[in-house]
Amino acid sequence: MTTAHICIMAAIIVYLGAMLFVGYLCSKNNNDSSDFYLGGRKLGPLVTAMSAEASDMSSWLLMGLPGLAYLTGIADAGWTAIGLAIGTYVNWRIVAKRIRRYTHVAGNSITLPSFFSNRYRDEKKILQSIGAIFIVIFFIPYTASGFAACGKLFASLFGVKYLPAMIISALVIVGYTTLGGFLAASTTDFIQSIIMSIALVIVFVFGISTAGGIEAVADHARSLPGYLTMFTTYDPTTGTEQAYPLLNIISMLAWGLGYFGMPHILLRFMAIEDEEKLTLSRRVATTWVVISLAVAVLIGVVGLGMTAAGEFDLLEGSASETIIVQIADLLSKHGVIAAILAGVILAGILASTMSTADSQLLAASSAVSSDLLGSILKDKETKKESMVADKITLLLIAVVAMFIARDPNSSVFTIVSFAWAGFGAVFGPVVLLALFWRRSNWQGALAGMICGGSMVFIWKYGISTLGGAWGIYELLPAFLVAIAANIIVSLITKAPSKEITDEFDLVNQK
Repeated sequence: MTTAHICIMAAIIVYLGAMLFVGYLCSKNNNDSSDFYLGGRKLGPLVTAMSAEASDMSSWLLMGLPGLAYLTGIADAGWTAIGLAIGTYVNWRIVAKRIRRYTHVAGNSITLPSFFSNRYRDEKKILQSIGAIFIVIFFIPYTASGFAACGKLFASLFGVKYLPAMIISALVIVGYTTLGGFLAASTTDFIQSIIMSIALVIVFVFGISTAGGIEAVADHARSLPGYLTMFTTYDPTTGTEQAYPLLNIISMLAWGLGYFGMPHILLRFMAIEDEEKLTLSRRVATTWVVISLAVAVLIGVVGLGMTAAGEFDLLEGSASETIIVQIADLLSKHGVIAAILAGVILAGILASTMSTADSQLLAASSAVSSDLLGSILKDKETKKESMVADKITLLLIAVVAMFIARDPNSSVFTIVSFAWAGFGAVFGPVVLLALFWRRSNWQGALAGMICGGSMVFIWKYGISTLGGAWGIYELLPAFLVAIAANIIVSLITKAPSKEITDEFDLVNQK
């Protein structure tokens, strides 16, 4: 093992040890399930903002987006980034404060499915159970993709076998999450967002310097037809310019709809200590997202400039997603300090993956422990016994996710895209109508969840295979079907009771 590898490994080990230590510190603040799954609603504005965005972006920010820009230019990556930035801002602007207030009033709900049942007085907990099932369906594979990404990173860096690398990284995530619960996940996500930011800055500055400066990067990008415009793309196979249809723009912008239904993001809104502090959180979060997305896209362009400068071979296909890893490897060859900085970059990629995986793990385990089995597990338990049940459930979920992730050839980003569509369609319309439509009822909410979840599968594996206009991202049609089903069924069934509408009016007046 070279000196560079030793420095990189040391930086990563320090980072992983720090995450476990944070988990240990946060474990002292957990007294019951509300603390374990929602941090006792005590998050500060900065932790709320940055942990929400770190848990949102995942390794897609440092791998997927730069890789997309590297291959085909700024159109695909740029429109996706715009959709995500708009979705982030609108979610913070209209949903954050309202859901913090409403979940507190409606039975002090600590999970999204429990809020639905409490909001509509669903005494049979049908909404809670169906919502929990959808969370498990989409989140366990999503968590597995995070474990797989960590394993692949370690395996490619140090030449170790994939399976033990994946298990070790998964155990670290499980370790601090089991110790400290939601508070540990949120605090580590805050730290991880800082590391991700540092990694982006180091890569961007070093990349421009190595490629010969901004002008050299821009000149090379301009020499490729369609590479630097938002309405055409560059085809690396033929070296020609391709039109970027309006349908593709709509499809990429539709990514922003997913935010309204992301349990691990909405939980941050629910957990802040004071809803008035969400204004500061919104400003911090939106600023960070816009800058990070823009820099990630530019890193793809810079990376191609470095390839043109002969720093490394052209990356084709999915290999383009390793562009930041390639830059970090190049940086590590410039001395000990540079190798440590390379370790920070790679820790940033690891952080981006872990910050999402821990939140997904918590959301999936809360769906089983609190929403599906809550009445069975906790009717006769003390707070301490309840906490033990929560942690055992989390461990079992993690074992299932590790089993799914055991195949090194398993897809990461396809799962992320599909799960994003699933949550956006299943929960997004229900959240919006539950918060803002007085006439909505539990039957409409149930119809919306089932139709939205079903349409994601139908469109992805059936309709989209027809190609052409039918090839649009499944989130958009599924979201529209879900919101239509929710409205129609609510209108043709019995109106909500006076108790429900009075509570809605109370929340609306605050």
